[in-house]
Amino acid sequence: MQTWLLILGMLAITFVIRYSFFAWPNLRFPRLVEQGLHYVPVAVLTAIVVPGMLMPAGEWALSWDNAYLLAGLLAIIVAAVTRNLLATIAGGLLCFFLLRWAFGQLPL
Repeated sequence: MQTWLLILGMLAITFVIRYSFFAWPNLRFPRLVEQGLHYVPVAVLTAIVVPGMLMPAGEWALSWDNAYLLAGLLAIIVAAVTRNLLATIAGGLLCFFLLRWAFGQLPL
């Protein structure tokens, strides 16, 4: 029963938050809040990606045979240099799979 209450509570909160933009279309946030909201996607993606780079198997893996970490660092460099999302994704994935192949980590 608690699981269903939790699910219904999350549904209600999500609905109210999203419906509020339709119910009050003239609602405006203070300038400081709007500036802070621009950093939310970067913060969320960082929170998702960095643990996978540093702990791919659930334990710290700060070594030279960690393809996740090396490919992630290369992707960061590609993103900083090119400012191109497609180049960042392609470079990171290509580096990741080449490193996994070179380290003998690809399950074939």
